[in-house]
Amino acid sequence: MGTEEKAETTETLFHAFEQGQVRRGLVRSIERFGVFVDLDGAEGFVNVAELSWRRFEDTGEIVRIGQEVVGMVLHVDLEREQVSLSLKALQDDPLVEIARTRLGEVITGPVTKVVPFGVFVKVVDGLEGLVHISEFSDGRVLTEGEELTVRLSDINLLHHRLRLTLA
Repeated sequence: MGTEEKAETTETLFHAFEQGQVRRGLVRSIERFGVFVDLDGAEGFVNVAELSWRRFEDTGEIVRIGQEVVGMVLHVDLEREQVSLSLKALQDDPLVEIARTRLGEVITGPVTKVVPFGVFVKVVDGLEGLVHISEFSDGRVLTEGEELTVRLSDINLLHHRLRLTLA
């Protein structure tokens, strides 16, 4: 096949993809910044932010090489010959479910991360909320793993944030 024929075939291949379409592919390689997926000869890429709603440290926690994945097409870049995909777009957002059914509820969960402006507490698997430092007027210092009882007080779906207050 000549260079011109190959370019024409590649162009035809990538024109078969459109935004919003759902496609299957096989994970070809895993990088810290995302995952490359073989879409029947076309290269797909899932940015790390589009892998899952849940927090994770390593992309290998979400997918493995050779795994079949299903993703939604976000963008087709004809110049780079790459299809941007989202696996997250096809998953239920746990924050929406919390907003619908549990706003105002009091829960006890482990502190998952301590930051200068507060602490993050696990609410459900894959979802954490922030307790702002202003809640700790007594000067208490928390450590990761410590259990904390909090109220699910405010949800911002647009910014995907869950604010917690001490209960």
